[in-house]
Amino acid sequence: MVQLTRIYTRGGDKGKTSLGDGTRVNKGSLRVSTYGTVDEANGVIGLARMHTADDPEADAMLARIQNDLFDLGADLCTPIKENEDPSMALRIQAPQVKRLETEIDAMNAELQPLKSFILPGGKPAASYLHLARSVIRRAEREMSLLIESEEVNPEALKYANRLSDHFFVMARYLNDKGASDVLWVPGKNR
Repeated sequence: MVQLTRIYTRGGDKGKTSLGDGTRVNKGSLRVSTYGTVDEANGVIGLARMHTADDPEADAMLARIQNDLFDLGADLCTPIKENEDPSMALRIQAPQVKRLETEIDAMNAELQPLKSFILPGGKPAASYLHLARSVIRRAEREMSLLIESEEVNPEALKYANRLSDHFFVMARYLNDKGASDVLWVPGKNR
């Protein structure tokens, strides 16, 4: 269990931070930016959860995702070492990806097929989930760039990819199972 007795350390006062393995890097590094974006998505989920009290199942899914996003951040902040002992670093695992897929399929089964693209909006929880989706998509793009120069857990990228789909489907689900979706009307304001 993590125990924080002091919140500020002054260690980052010169623009450096420590990765999970203790390596000091610039706070603007792609790795730090990537797990920072994951943290941002988690904050948006916190906002969405302020509006899910009337749907305990959706709220429980989001609570699990928030915890998973801390796992994802831990995964991303700890570079993979050659011959790494799997028990030594917290990594996203395939069952976490599978759980998202199962939840997506269950929610999507209750939705009508799309006949238009959807604009972010509708109910407050759905609106925040559309924002979380766009933030996690940015994290996914950053992970894709990071992979070009450093090894990244492949399950981490899969998790981010499924999570954006999860947020999209859950947004529709919380928008009265799609009835309150805001549809895009191409060329409407020409």
